[in-house]
Amino acid sequence: MKAARTTAALSLLLLLAGCAAPADAERPPARPGATASAPPLSVPADPTDAAWVQLMTPMNEQAVVLLTLAGNRAVDPRVRSWAATLRTAQNGELARLRPLLARMGLPDTNVHEGHDMPGMVTEHDLARARTVEGGAFDRFLVAQIGDHLRQSAQVSRSETKAGTRPDARRLAAALVSARRAELDRLAGLSSRTG
Repeated sequence: MKAARTTAALSLLLLLAGCAAPADAERPPARPGATASAPPLSVPADPTDAAWVQLMTPMNEQAVVLLTLAGNRAVDPRVRSWAATLRTAQNGELARLRPLLARMGLPDTNVHEGHDMPGMVTEHDLARARTVEGGAFDRFLVAQIGDHLRQSAQVSRSETKAGTRPDARRLAAALVSARRAELDRLAGLSSRTG
């Protein structure tokens, strides 16, 4: 079963490597002090590494948008606090994913825009999050971010096994570890919001 999931995740990564979309995707704000200077010398990515970083970047970006909504919409202060902490962590990951894209010579565009993929917070999800209120928002947030964490952990585990770039594999391993910790926190939160 475990091998089948890994194979399925790797197949998804390879399939996604060939996807393309418009370059004008909405993004969370860039890091403060970031400049538009030339990217560092790039080393081409193999398809698995490229697919992983091109998936993880928009997954985190969309999760950040949803987590930002929690600042004003979450009613449970524990959910609000958890969302703020996770948003900071996800932005920290983006600060490592974007330079990795540049080192691989890949564009910083969302090649998955408009794709309804497991674990990806979609525009439809964001529209719904803006309409649900009270405890329903908290439950929706916890469910959506839980899906994001589980799926991004799965594809990152696949990268640690099948990727070839040491820098990508190290970052993927760090993301797997971070997801494990967040899923543990989420388990406690889910029991309180359900």
